[in-house]
Amino acid sequence: MLGLLFINFGEPDEPTAEKVTSFLERIFLRNASLEGHADEAAVARSKELARARAPGLLEAYDAIGGSPMNAQSGQQAEALRAELLRRGVTTRVYSAFQFTDPCVADCVARARSDGVETLIAVPGYPLCGQSTTAAALEDVRAALGSVGWPMRLLALAGWHHHADYVRMHAGHIRDYVTSQGLDLNSRDTILYFSVHGTPLKYLAAGNRYDRYAFEHCRDVAAAVGAERYTVGFQNHGNRRIPWTQPDNERRIRELEEEHLVVVPISFMKEQSETLSELDVEVRAFVESLGKEIHRVPVPHDHPVFAEYLADRVEELLSDDPAAAGSLSRCRCCPGAGTWCTNGARDLPPSPYAIEGE
Repeated sequence: MLGLLFINFGEPDEPTAEKVTSFLERIFLRNASLEGHADEAAVARSKELARARAPGLLEAYDAIGGSPMNAQSGQQAEALRAELLRRGVTTRVYSAFQFTDPCVADCVARARSDGVETLIAVPGYPLCGQSTTAAALEDVRAALGSVGWPMRLLALAGWHHHADYVRMHAGHIRDYVTSQGLDLNSRDTILYFSVHGTPLKYLAAGNRYDRYAFEHCRDVAAAVGAERYTVGFQNHGNRRIPWTQPDNERRIRELEEEHLVVVPISFMKEQSETLSELDVEVRAFVESLGKEIHRVPVPHDHPVFAEYLADRVEELLSDDPAAAGSLSRCRCCPGAGTWCTNGARDLPPSPYAIEGE
């Protein structure tokens, strides 16, 4: 029997203090290595950070009426299952989350109970990051190891680098721009990619997220036909550590254009980072400068998306996943059976001054 584990970050289904604090504690504990904490010190620090961040996040969830992330993740998982079935591939699909329930370990246990013999893990993040894609696949392997389950694991890591995916995004952006009566090549308009930031420590350890992000923005801008574009990062200030730059506030302040067409390129679900950070916080900042923001919705329900992922899954299941030319062994997430659209390519050095490069 074939099973597919569709993994996403997860956000609390209800904006209650208990659920939000627990959610934050899990995140901070999972990334405790950023500050060098371990064991009891890591747990204590995670609780401290969660208590400090929870009130603001609760306020954000209340303002947006709750997060749609988990529901949209479930819809994408079902769309992928249906598309695979249409192609004659029958699979049980499990929608799992890194930081809310059902967690990865619970879904792995369900798959084992269901008699799954081959499990395909698909993190729902286009750009392969350490705290997202890599951590999700680490959780899968840990869950399998804890139950001693001798089964076949296949994994799809980063999957942004493909002409079909770029065309999907570009077409979606063009449709939005047309609907708003905008012209991306007007002198007063700029295509602005807002990228979820990452700590430089993860890049120093070998993750290529920053290069994937800059590359993907370049490719999508070219496919849209935008003569000019720019990139800013959504960074988090919970820990005093270096993050990717420039952050959005700094980059937006530098711009001369009056109209910003903002694309949250890292996300395939609407969530607090889009509905609150961009639509509320960044919008208020942009408007305080006398400018206008036009935020492109995340194409979470785009019909091509399920088709695109189904294509990659079928390649994974083939005798030679590399034969079609899309997939290669993953560099950021090493491990038997782990493939991505990035591994075969040598990328330019990181634009950041990272020790060891």
